[in-house]
Amino acid sequence: MITEGDVIGLLTQAITTVILCAAPMLIVAMVVGLIVSIFQATTQINEQTLAFVPKIVCVLLTLLLFAGYIFSMVGGFVARLFESINTISIS
Repeated sequence: MITEGDVIGLLTQAITTVILCAAPMLIVAMVVGLIVSIFQATTQINEQTLAFVPKIVCVLLTLLLFAGYIFSMVGGFVARLFESINTISIS
């Protein structure tokens, strides 16, 4: 029978996997946003697209760079999830 501990353990692993997979893109977006904000404050340019376009480009490049890491993290989680199906009995 599936217990609360099993469900909480699976949810904890899922949330941890999501955070670890999203962290590189979020960190790059924050750093690029900070750099662009400092640039805008120094030059007094208040263009909205100036902050948006570099973030998108850098996040996409980071996604390409970390695609293998993200794939291995998600693949590992799914493998652990399928392995745990044998140990959990629903009755």
